[in-house]
Amino acid sequence: MLVAGNWKSNKSFNEAREFAHAFSQLPGAPEGVEVMVAPPAPYLAAMGADSLPFRLGSQNVSATGPGAQTGEFTAEMLAGCGVQDVIVGHSERRDGHGDDDARVADKVNRVLDAGLRVVFCCGESLLDRQGDVHFDKVLRQLESGILHLPAEAMVNVVVAYEPIWAIGTGLTATAEQAQEMHAAIRGWLTEAYDAEVARAIPLLYGGSCKPANADELFACPDVDGGLIGGASLEPSTFHALVEAAGRAVGNREEANV
Repeated sequence: MLVAGNWKSNKSFNEAREFAHAFSQLPGAPEGVEVMVAPPAPYLAAMGADSLPFRLGSQNVSATGPGAQTGEFTAEMLAGCGVQDVIVGHSERRDGHGDDDARVADKVNRVLDAGLRVVFCCGESLLDRQGDVHFDKVLRQLESGILHLPAEAMVNVVVAYEPIWAIGTGLTATAEQAQEMHAAIRGWLTEAYDAEVARAIPLLYGGSCKPANADELFACPDVDGGLIGGASLEPSTFHALVEAAGRAVGNREEANV
């Protein structure tokens, strides 16, 4: 299980360091649970120099290499700052910052070439779901972004499903809807590679996961954690999600005995 926090454009630098200190005072992640936090980019180098109680992630990366690209930061630069994971294809980047499928694919390749792990986001809008093309939309994103990769590269790939229509809209995606899409994604990964490769790829739910619904979501057989937005901003709330992931790991181990 992986619980990944995406802070987006929140927190001052001092608040970010206070979070890391407070989180380090809480019990460590349960066995079988990874924790990642992606703070704003200006904080990465300083935080990467600290001893952190979680993996350090970046919210974005350049689609190009070094050169005359004002304001961009490359995957190699991120690696040099201590970053381990990079979020690529987030809905907010796709919808508001020009990250179309081709650019997202370029970013995925840059991240993997730098030896980092990519958290590849995919998801559908309300219009896609109402038009009953949500599976087609997500499959197209996967085909463009990761399904062309060699099997050996998939050890550094995480997939995060975002039901965009259920984020900040007042609508709610049920655990059944989350499982349905996650099962479809697992099936497409199995078709592209094999069942062993597909099972090893963490599939995260990125649709307003909170302590109140985490146990139900993480109990879904194809949900392997969450890409967490607002609920990752407060140490105790985020830690509650980590604990929920630990319970899910324990329940799965009991079921397999």
